[in-house]
Amino acid sequence: MPHSPLTEGPAPVRSGADLAARGGRGAGPGVTERMDWDKLRVFHAVAEAGSFTHAGDTLNLSQSAVSRQISALEGALSVPLFHRHARGLILTEQGEQLNRTVRDVFAKLAMTEALLTESREKPAGRLKVTTTRGFGASWLAPRLARFLELYPDVNLSLLLDDRDLDLAMREADVAIRMHAPRQPDLVHRHLLSFHWKLFAAPDYLKRHGVPQTPESLDQHRLILFGDYNPPVPDINWLAEFARRGGPARRAVLEANSLHAMLAAVQAGIGVAALPDYLTREVEGLVQVLPEAKTPAVEMFFVYPEELRNSKRVSVFRDYLINRLNEMGGGGTAA
Repeated sequence: MPHSPLTEGPAPVRSGADLAARGGRGAGPGVTERMDWDKLRVFHAVAEAGSFTHAGDTLNLSQSAVSRQISALEGALSVPLFHRHARGLILTEQGEQLNRTVRDVFAKLAMTEALLTESREKPAGRLKVTTTRGFGASWLAPRLARFLELYPDVNLSLLLDDRDLDLAMREADVAIRMHAPRQPDLVHRHLLSFHWKLFAAPDYLKRHGVPQTPESLDQHRLILFGDYNPPVPDINWLAEFARRGGPARRAVLEANSLHAMLAAVQAGIGVAALPDYLTREVEGLVQVLPEAKTPAVEMFFVYPEELRNSKRVSVFRDYLINRLNEMGGGGTAA
């Protein structure tokens, strides 16, 4: 059985070597025999980090040791893998070709390793879960304690990022996303529809008055997310809500964090649209225009086809659905 990419071992990776040899010039006999895990592991770390120093920090190796491994790999292949300049390293064409193969091999090995080490009797092993910063920090993280009590052999890793991590490349195992997956080879299940609601602090409303119609928001101070990696589509719908032509409403404050927006509302800065899962347990807020029809956001549980039969994935999905049902959600198969 091939060695894990996270451990050392002498086994050659012939597919990556053969591909690199086909793309290079002058690669002589014995190339595949020298394409061992040590060199490939170091090469991949340098390619991702863009420098010997940062790769060495990741691998717990000295800069000189990393440099020697890269030089040995380049010598084995008889091709340069990096352009070296004062600001860092850039992959050559041959380096990019090899890195694509190495990344794919390591991702598949990590997937295989996780499936092989999972117990047949009970869920076990590491489970990397990614979701948006707002949902992960405010709703998901506080509700993981019971799951970890029920499944002590599952090691959870929570990756909060408003960008979509690449599940096919094993940047995460499963995702909780605020939109349907765009990749056709991902399995997904609808979890919940949640709605935006408009909130302000009592102090703000005392100073500026209570909006009586959506159109009256033109005279109010708005807090918007901005356009930096929005976690859900059309997150700044409030800027054009109930407007009939003309430019969008301007924000008095933009923040690329729902938590920061909530804190700004609590501080009396203005009115903001916030998801109901974020504000459900927050006191001291006043809902503005409660009868207004606001957009809905669909939440999905997403994972690669290879993990369809994983016990870790299935128990986490079921636990998540049960907890969402407690707040009036649900799950429909997709």
